[in-house]
Formats: sequence, structure tokens, C-alpha cells
Amino acid sequence: QVQLVESGGGSVQAGGSLRLSCAASVYFFRSNYCVAWFHQAPGKEREGVAAIYTGGGSTYYADSVKGRFTISRDNAKNTVYLQMSSLSPEDTAMYYCAATAFCSRSWYRRIEYNYWGQGTQVTVSS
Repeated sequence: QVQLVESGGGSVQAGGSLRLSCAASVYFFRSNYCVAWFHQAPGKEREGVAAIYTGGGSTYYADSVKGRFTISRDNAKNTVYLQMSSLSPEDTAMYYCAATAFCSRSWYRRIEYNYWGQGTQVTVSS
């Protein structure tokens, strides 16, 4: 069983930055996982934003965040980060951390992931 705890959400003005953290209850240096960030705005589907494989560090991004968001991991801390820059009101959503065994071509699909955190709210004002 993998437990994930997100933190770092909050309110920021457009153009600002936030860094989200996802702390896992497992040791990344013992077992590799695909860890992803999803966002979900009210009334919309939960969509994959970025993913990282804790083994080799391969990263994946949705087109909407390329060049603005960076996903990274610190295996010693069992934590995955999402650095978000140039935020816009369209980025306002609940952000969730998710994990599964490996990153597939469908890494952005909710159904691919077995474990989820409770989410952290990000609100961007204009």
C-alpha cells in the first residue's frame, strides 16, 4: 500500500509560482514508481499534468504545461515535486498526486493509477 500526501497548494496571482510536494510512504530507492500530478477543476475531468518515473527520472508533460511546470523527485526524501510557474487562472484546480508501477503511454489517464493522495487546492487570481 502506498500513501501519498500532497502539500504546497495555496492562492497566488497570475504570473506567480508555486511548488507542490508529494510525500510517499514508500522508499523510492527500493521500488520504482511512476508518480504523476493531476488537476481537476470544478465540473471537469481529472487530467494528468506531469509524471516522473522515480527509477530513471524520465518525465512526461501535458502540452498545456510544457515550459511552465517542472516535475522532479528526491528519492532520498521519497518526495516528488511540481514546480509551477507563469500560473494563470486556468490553472486553478485541485491538484492530486498519484502513483503506479510504471509510466505507460497513457500516463495522463486517471485509470492508470492505483494510489492517490487527498489533493491540494491551487487558486490563481487574475
